[in-house]
Parts: sequence; structure tokens; C-alpha cells
Amino acid sequence: MILVTGGAGYIGSHTVKELRERGEEVVVYDNLSTGHIEAVGDAHFVKGDLFDTELLKKTFKDYKVDSVIHFAAYSLVGESMTNPAKYYHNNVAGTLSLLDAMLAENVKYLVFSSSAATYGDAGDGLITEDSPQNPTSVYGQTKLMMEQFMADYDKAYGMKYVALRYFNAAGAHVSGEIGEAHNPESHLIPLILQVPNGKREFISVFGEDYPTPDGTCVRDYIHVTDLADAHIKALEYLKNGGRSTHYNLGNGNGFSVKEVIDTVEKVVGKKINRKIAERRAGDPASLVSSSDKIKKELGWKPKFDSLEAIVATAWQWHSTHKDGFDK
Repeated sequence: MILVTGGAGYIGSHTVKELRERGEEVVVYDNLSTGHIEAVGDAHFVKGDLFDTELLKKTFKDYKVDSVIHFAAYSLVGESMTNPAKYYHNNVAGTLSLLDAMLAENVKYLVFSSSAATYGDAGDGLITEDSPQNPTSVYGQTKLMMEQFMADYDKAYGMKYVALRYFNAAGAHVSGEIGEAHNPESHLIPLILQVPNGKREFISVFGEDYPTPDGTCVRDYIHVTDLADAHIKALEYLKNGGRSTHYNLGNGNGFSVKEVIDTVEKVVGKKINRKIAERRAGDPASLVSSSDKIKKELGWKPKFDSLEAIVATAWQWHSTHKDGFDK
């Protein structure tokens, strides 16, 4: 049995759906603070908090859990800068509680949802797993600390892990059954899609004076189902005796904020009003991934390798679920 923390959230629920479609038994462990029970599907579900160590240990025992995929964390970069206590408490201390419960129940395999935010502002080139990790946000710092915990637990206790440092998750399941539903929404593509959905008049572009071709931030977008596939491949790798390691997950192509807006306009067939706003604290100018390592070692390959294809699946979801999972 695989336990998925945060499995009612955006990336977690897509991973759970992929696992179930491949015949895996899954138990979702989520406090539903940001997740949606409607996204869990037919997986087992336990409503619980990472700090409830006894409930975690009971869940491990009751469901005979042998591995964990860990998504549960707060992830708003801006909020992490204004309320660091919330992020250090939930992300860092919560993960420590999870690791201790795993240790107590002898659960040895962990796939961790890390982030490209651990690299900070890495400049114009492709970011590899060996690039320096210098987070520019508290959120990125918490993810880096969580990686360091795991490395220490591996050395001391033999707990094997894969940390997946992914770039900008986007899109929705091709079935249209689940998709991105954050409240408040913070990701660029769903925010842009709120304009043609009539939920906002314009999209704000935070800064146009970055050292990039058009002055706006450049990001690498990866489809959420491709992310899910990478988590499953990472878990299979660990169960087959793989050593603890780290992988970047991205498409290897950078798109500026303006280019993303232009792509949305093309997909939805409507003009997107935009306004320039001040830069946000903690936003690096460019984050683009090299995913050569995971392609070579695990045979992972993104199926959605164009921004237009990613946006099209997002629009399929958002055009039919304007309020997310809310009826």
C-alpha cells in the first residue's frame, strides 16, 4: 500500500489517479485544509494532520503501508515571505513528524515533492541537479531543509528517498474529471484563464524589467500528469533497490509571462487584458530545467511537451469548472 500525503491536492490527486489506473492500492492522508475530497476518487482516505503522529502510525499499520509519496505542504511563495512561521511550522516540522512516524513503523521508501524554488535565482542557463541551491524565498528554504532531513535520515536509518525538484506544474487530467482548484489561486495559467471565464477583468504581470528577452519572468511549465508519472517511476526505482537521489522535472523550455498569456489567447480564442504591476518579493528572473538525469536514469519522458497542449487541458477543466470543485 502506498500512502500519499496531500493526495487531495492538485498534484497529489493526479498522482493518486495515475496510481489507481495502474492498479496500485493507495491511501490518501490529507487534512483537507487546501485539498478537495472530490479529487480523491476511489482511493482509501484518512483525514489527518502530519502532526498527529499516532494517527499516522495507525494508518501505516492499518493499511500495511510500505512507501510514502509526500506532497503535503504550503506552497505560496509570496505568503511564505510575509508569514514565514506558518511555512517553517507546517512544511518543516510537519515533514519531521512524518519521517519520525515512518521510522517508528519501518517504512523505508519516500518520494518527496520538492521544488525548483530550492535553486533560487539560478541565472539564464539550464538548471541541473548540481546547480547551487540558494533559495530566494522562505518556501524554497523549507523545501531545501526537508531535503536535508531526508539525506540525514538515509545516512542514519537507511530511509531511501527521491526528491523531485519540479518547475511550474500546469494543466489538468485529460478526462476533465480533476484539475487545479486552489483558493486563493496563485499559479499563472489558471489565473490567466479566470479572464476568459469572467472571474477577473485582467491579469497582472508582476514586473517587466527582469533581465529576460521581454522583461518578464521566464518559467518552465510541466504537465501535472507528467509529474505524476515521474513520482511513480521514482517509487518503482526505490523499490527496485535504487539509492537516494534528486531529479529535476521540467520540459527544458522557458516561456515568459507574456508568452504564456499569448498562448492562452491562442487556445481560448479571446483577448486577455493585462496590466503591469510591481515585482513580487522572492521571484527569480528565470527558472528553466534540465531533466536529462531522470530521462537517462528512469526513462521518464514528458508526453505533454508543448505549452499549447498543457494550456488546452487546463482550459478544458477551467471552462467546465469555473469554481473548481465547488458546486
